[in-house]
Amino acid sequence: MKTKKMNEPGKIMLLFLVAIMFTVQAVAQNLSVSGLVQDGTTGEGVIGANVVVKGTTNGTITDLDGKFKLQAKQGDIIVISFIGYKTQELPAAAQMKVALKDDSKQLDDVVVIGYGSVKKEDLSGSVVAIKAEEMNKGAVTSPEELIMGKVPGLAVAQGDGGPGSGSTLRIRSGSSLNASNDPLIVIDGIPVANNSAPGTPNALSTINPNDIETFTVLKDASATAIYGSRASNGVIIITTKKGTQGKIKVTYNSSYTFKDPYKRFETMNADEFRQAVTNQYAEGTALGDAARNLINLYPSQSTDWQDAIYQSGLSTDQNISVAGKAGFMPFRVSLGYNNERGTIKTSKYERYTASVNLSPKFFNDHLSVDINVKGTINKNRFADSGAVGAAAFFDPTKPIYGIDTEDPTYGSNLYNYNGYWNWSTGKNTPNTLSSANPLSLLYDVDNAGTTKRSLGNIQLDYKIHGLEDLHANLNVGYDVAKSTGGNYTVPGSFQTAKDSDFKNIGRGNDWNNLRRNHLLDFYLNYAKNIESIQSNINVMAGYSWQHFYYRDLSIYKSNVTENLGTKEGWTYNDDEGRYIQNNNTPSPWENYLVSFFGRLNYNFKERYLLTATLRQDGSSRFSKSNRWGLFPSAALAWSIINEPFMEKARDIMSNLKLRVGYGVTGQQEITDYLYITNYSLGNNTTSQYMGSYLLKPDGYSPDLKWEQTATYNVGIDYGFLNNRINGSIEYYQKRTKDLLNTVSVAAGSNFTNMITANVGSMKNEGLEFNINAVAIQTKDFSWELGYNVTWNTSKITKLTATYNPDYEGINAGSASYGSGTVLQKHQVGYAPSTYWLFQQVYDENGKPVQNAVVDRNNDGQITNDDRYMTKKSPMADVYMGLSSQFTYKNWDLGFNLRASIGNYVYNASAADNGSLNAFSNQGFITNYYKSAVESTGFTLTSSTEQKASDLFLENASFLKMDNITLGYTFKNLFTSKLSGRISASVQNVFTITKYSGLDPECNAIDQSLWPRPRTFSLGINLNF
Repeated sequence: MKTKKMNEPGKIMLLFLVAIMFTVQAVAQNLSVSGLVQDGTTGEGVIGANVVVKGTTNGTITDLDGKFKLQAKQGDIIVISFIGYKTQELPAAAQMKVALKDDSKQLDDVVVIGYGSVKKEDLSGSVVAIKAEEMNKGAVTSPEELIMGKVPGLAVAQGDGGPGSGSTLRIRSGSSLNASNDPLIVIDGIPVANNSAPGTPNALSTINPNDIETFTVLKDASATAIYGSRASNGVIIITTKKGTQGKIKVTYNSSYTFKDPYKRFETMNADEFRQAVTNQYAEGTALGDAARNLINLYPSQSTDWQDAIYQSGLSTDQNISVAGKAGFMPFRVSLGYNNERGTIKTSKYERYTASVNLSPKFFNDHLSVDINVKGTINKNRFADSGAVGAAAFFDPTKPIYGIDTEDPTYGSNLYNYNGYWNWSTGKNTPNTLSSANPLSLLYDVDNAGTTKRSLGNIQLDYKIHGLEDLHANLNVGYDVAKSTGGNYTVPGSFQTAKDSDFKNIGRGNDWNNLRRNHLLDFYLNYAKNIESIQSNINVMAGYSWQHFYYRDLSIYKSNVTENLGTKEGWTYNDDEGRYIQNNNTPSPWENYLVSFFGRLNYNFKERYLLTATLRQDGSSRFSKSNRWGLFPSAALAWSIINEPFMEKARDIMSNLKLRVGYGVTGQQEITDYLYITNYSLGNNTTSQYMGSYLLKPDGYSPDLKWEQTATYNVGIDYGFLNNRINGSIEYYQKRTKDLLNTVSVAAGSNFTNMITANVGSMKNEGLEFNINAVAIQTKDFSWELGYNVTWNTSKITKLTATYNPDYEGINAGSASYGSGTVLQKHQVGYAPSTYWLFQQVYDENGKPVQNAVVDRNNDGQITNDDRYMTKKSPMADVYMGLSSQFTYKNWDLGFNLRASIGNYVYNASAADNGSLNAFSNQGFITNYYKSAVESTGFTLTSSTEQKASDLFLENASFLKMDNITLGYTFKNLFTSKLSGRISASVQNVFTITKYSGLDPECNAIDQSLWPRPRTFSLGINLNF
């Protein structure tokens, strides 16, 4: 069949129609967009706002006048965003005029405070809230690591290098001498005790960091006084993640970490040690010959004991959570597993976590129910941290493992104990003065424990029908932890060979500890906005009841052995095949805390704010006459930015608020029932009568009462460029009176020579400053920066009931060498735990003269009266944090720096091992602290005074980069429902310090610190 050819006019017509269609389509697709982005309040153009075609990378930013130009297509959606404003999405048009509104999240952020919440702009106290997205990133295994360096006034001192170790938290320094200085921790409305989980470092260590939504730090008394007696050291409120109203979302987090134990004591190697000993002790003398015999037992042996005890640490952290809404029930469920192999051999830590949150609402949203249950299992294989010091100073000329010796006097295997080489004075006769082989300290001890903890509550909030401004809130919760474990020496070891009762058999103990905390809170909350008088009133009143119960039981046993006959103080148990020590009785204790509290928040014209609280606490730790304490507080705030006269300034300033506050908080964290006479059953075999142990009375203090801290606070909050730059400046002063202190009593006036009593006072004051800024904001790149600094001073103002200028103070800290060398004191006019030392004498060349200290009282003899208070303490004068976050498209790079200035550490390891003359023919010899010996040149045996001189007091100021993290965020991986982030991080990146020890962030007296490793981790986060 032939096809008809189109004639020429037809072809022309067809081409014309096609051209028109393409032209129309091109016109429909291409659109030149011009626009103006303005501040919705001031009408000023917004500079640097992001303008992007939704779903594409096609975008631009506004110019100096807030104008922009962009190519788009008909039907495209234009997304306009800028920090501090609500993001807007509008259809593309040739001419666009956009008025951005303030981001309500900036102005209306709800901050959790005690027994309720408040809008951020209505805060009148010193409160800092850190959200999940603002927390530190990296290989974080404990919650406190999330906020290190983030909060002014909050110092977080890291734990040692042990797996699962916790940190010490201090808010505006400590307020007590002998009572607790830990802040109160409140987890989902449950105030927990810091010792709530025996076998774990602190109250936070059993919480999975991935479950935490916010930290809120309450610092001044106007914010903390609602918690009354437990808030003298500040409050940290933790809220965990909840269920959501949206679709079900699955989140998986996984990280893998390598830990490098790179820190070492600078001690001598085998050749250096042999040479030093040979030079130090003359040949032909009794001492010289004995020393030579010891170092030449194995002429070719060389052992690096520090390398022998360390290993590379490996850890993994796996977490999965499911959140969303099932029917009417918002929920969140999470599971976590953390496994850490420590950097010292035999150390291991495992943690299993699970949490469930249900948050349904009933009766047309009038009844809100919040149910939280968390469970944790912690398993520890404890390594003896004393192995660090033992390894540093054990003789490097000796082998690790016991080998045969041809010594004709004692025969073979003289030094072999359970396979490890150890010092011996004869066959099966260990040298009782020497330390054990460092590997034996680790492998010849079986020390492990398991802690199981459950924390949960149900909170009911009922909005009264017909009176919706009134809420009734009931919170019932519990915190229960149980710890079991055992610590035994291994039969045949060096340790068991020194056991006088069970020689070569050994002994140990099983422990079974319980902590139980029950809580009931009930309060009424009435909130009303009264427009007629331009006022907002929020009133709350309530009741709290909390019961703490704890029980400790240690049962001392021998290792399994046959019946060896009668042993005084022990009974053989045929069923277990062990001797069990008599008088293993549990030590149960309990205390109650009952409280009535109320708070008024008043806001007038959105400019003038008043917060007043009152709490009355009753504690069973005090007698009836002193049981109740009343703790008031008040704070005023003036929102200057909202004043009419600030209208023009609002073009630049977005926040200016002045805050002043005063309040009183209490302290009762002492041992229970010290106000009455307790009787305890003795366990000394010499304290028996006719075979029975005797009850003995303990000391008591009938007049014990609340320690009280009054806090004054003045603060200014500021913000510029719609809070693109924001921060605060604060001054505080804390005065503590009736210090719960351990003091001496006159002989014969009590059943002991030291009791706890209310004696003394102290003062803390400081200045805090912080600033947060979005330094750069473009379409593809942003730079966020945060900095905070705190200045703090502490001084004891009174330590005696009556003025006594000759009072010698209270011993506060000691080194372990000798019989315990006191190095610190609490004394009036000085910071707590100030170093109390002898003054070193130096020669004309500035070199220290060994065993020469200054006779400060010129009486011709050196005694403790020649010591002096150095005015130096472990407390930093200044500490600060700097965080930085860079973002480029899908990439992010962040780091955190932390600094401490003015803190001092006594290097007790150098003091005890810093001389070439430590050998006294005691049957063993120890290595030397190389750097200390080189710096001092000491060649004599150091005296007690020398080991307590200010020569070894060192400035331990430091600058640390805690972590640096590089991440990449992805979307629509394989499917539109899968997004996530991959990251790599390094922690403990570097430390800049003049301190000569392993780490300046250590105990006040540095002796065998388990060094913190440098960690490298890879992580992945997936969202389904």
